[in-house]
Amino acid sequence: MDSLFPTLIINARPAAGKSEVLAYLNALDDRDRAQRFHIGNMQVFDDFPILWGWFEEDDLLERVFHRPRLHTTSDSYFREDDYWHLLVRRLGLNYEKWHRDAAPGATAVIEFSRGAGSGGYAAAYRHLPPALLDTASVLYIRVSYEESLRKNRRRMNPERLDSILEHSLPDDKMERLYRADDFAELAAGDAAFLHLNDHRVPYVIFDNEDDLTTAGGEPLGERLETCLADLWERRRAR
Repeated sequence: MDSLFPTLIINARPAAGKSEVLAYLNALDDRDRAQRFHIGNMQVFDDFPILWGWFEEDDLLERVFHRPRLHTTSDSYFREDDYWHLLVRRLGLNYEKWHRDAAPGATAVIEFSRGAGSGGYAAAYRHLPPALLDTASVLYIRVSYEESLRKNRRRMNPERLDSILEHSLPDDKMERLYRADDFAELAAGDAAFLHLNDHRVPYVIFDNEDDLTTAGGEPLGERLETCLADLWERRRAR
């Protein structure tokens, strides 16, 4: 359908509001979501469940089978920096398998965070499939590192560390992985498009320093509608 985003990439620091935006959109009536936000039936591709699965598998290998961990260290870092890029490749592969059989009227949503400590967005985007980038538009949810840290601490639930909405990182990992964020550098020089090799990908910034996403509701919807209307016009201009 030519009134819908075929592919929407959502980037932000941890706890910036990505999952809350998706929860808001998912709760809408299909027609309302399409008319107001240009988003069809959502198929979400999030790298956190893949990442968390690696940690769980490695814990089982170490604790039950007394074998070496494959992806992660016992202090919860990746054994190799390339595993951050492997996650993006995994998202791309999952997208390609879904897209092969996707029904009309669907929107693929790709969600991930990348700070400079994990290679940054410039590196991550190099690992997405060209066919995905051909149809992609980007929503970047902007918060300061301090706001990301505050919300990351607040959402921590030790009983639900595998939860999309309640997982959290220790402060030292936040500092190491996410204090520096390269999205502004990636977008420098063009207020409407990311230039990714041969791809000109429209983007828009959703400013969430005032934390509209936690309360949700219509104030969130109004700001999101404005941002996605701008993004839609940029996509059409491309």
